[in-house]
Amino acid sequence: MTEPVPTGPAVNEPVRTEPVRTEPAPTGPAQPHPALPPPRWSRPWWAGVLPVPTGRLAALTVVVAVAGGLVPRAGAWALAGLVLVALVVDGALAPAPWRIAVARQLPPVVPLGGSAELAWELRNPTSRPVTVGIADELPPSLGAVARRLRADLPARGRRRATTTCHPTRRGTFTPAGCTVRVVGPLGLATRQSRRDLEGRIEVHPSFRSRDAAELRIRRARILEEGLRSVRGRGSGTEFEALREYVEGDEFRHLDWAATARRGVPIVRTYRAERNQTVLVLLDTGRTTAGLVDQVPRLDHAMDATLALATVATHLGDRTGLLAFGAGVRTVVAPRRDRGQLRRLAGAMHALEPELAESGYRAAFGTTLARFRRRALLVILTELAPGAADETLLPALPLLTREHAVVIAAVRDPALSELRDQVPAGVEDAYTAAAASDVLAERSHLAARLRAAGARVVDAPPGELAARLCDTYLDVKTRGGW
Repeated sequence: MTEPVPTGPAVNEPVRTEPVRTEPAPTGPAQPHPALPPPRWSRPWWAGVLPVPTGRLAALTVVVAVAGGLVPRAGAWALAGLVLVALVVDGALAPAPWRIAVARQLPPVVPLGGSAELAWELRNPTSRPVTVGIADELPPSLGAVARRLRADLPARGRRRATTTCHPTRRGTFTPAGCTVRVVGPLGLATRQSRRDLEGRIEVHPSFRSRDAAELRIRRARILEEGLRSVRGRGSGTEFEALREYVEGDEFRHLDWAATARRGVPIVRTYRAERNQTVLVLLDTGRTTAGLVDQVPRLDHAMDATLALATVATHLGDRTGLLAFGAGVRTVVAPRRDRGQLRRLAGAMHALEPELAESGYRAAFGTTLARFRRRALLVILTELAPGAADETLLPALPLLTREHAVVIAAVRDPALSELRDQVPAGVEDAYTAAAASDVLAERSHLAARLRAAGARVVDAPPGELAARLCDTYLDVKTRGGW
């Protein structure tokens, strides 16, 4: 996603001072100045050449006008001429703005809801100190604290200015350039021109459920060590070791040959199988554009995807992604290394809901063609009765014959609040009845999906990722898929 950016300040617009942090560049051996971009032929001939008046000149003009009323006409004209000469001389003494070297430093990746530091480095190749103003064309969605700065550069010196950005939107942003303004020695005139600066920054989905994922990983490790889970899950299917029987062990795990040799009851311990495949089918159709707690359903699904991938890769399983809307949009091959989380976030960061019906049959067909080995398929979608009856339910048998299937969706907690509220009037009663009907249809659809052979996770935003990870662990520790 590329967002339009605002243009730089007009030629006659004064530079405003913003709260940026400036600091001298690190000392050390002199470094060569970066190559300056050549002037573009499409730039107006007067850009950076003609002086632009400043607020100080306006104040001086007012003073001269008052003084001119107290002196003869000839003296007034003389004063006006002096002001004009001062303007021309100040503009002529100001260095050309294209001689000031400007470099922008952007972080390659920022998580949505996080923060990062942006920096500008300015270099003055001239032999005179100069005051420089910068107006950067950063996209508003990056949430930069300041997009303008003002810095005093010493002769043949440099300065580094920083600010903080707080992105408010996912996607790829490519800031275009900036406007550089140089102030004359007297502060009466400035010269400015636009500079093209290439840059790219990716805003990845936020991972709000990281703590919940880490908690599930710790619980799974307890199971692997042979301790009893507080929720009573099974002990896996992959043989790990033999140990003496303790009260509470299942009799079916007794190893009779080892018991006969040792003379005491010996049981087999198991752990969950590794090297299995978990494939997330991420729906980006029109139903995922709805807001739940002021966040699109698609973003809640992305958070659940990152949580599930975190748990699965830590337990030795491969995790992949297939995002689809009307057709398949992107595919990330299943892998189990720690870099897979970064790959998944990178593949999802620019995805936006499509204004089209979800093509479940096309997505399922691609899944069956590319992933023939049995896997756990997690479909993150919306349980919309109309769309599911026409597309999801008829296509679901394509998957359940070959794979284990989990269908997960985020439920709007506002529906439950409306259903449970005490009506204060007729309108409230109708609203509560409508909310009750919607939730009943949603429960009925979930029952039909379970009857078709799929597990269903329907949870509020704050619980979706945790319950999806619990379902994955439950399937894995009861024998995998």
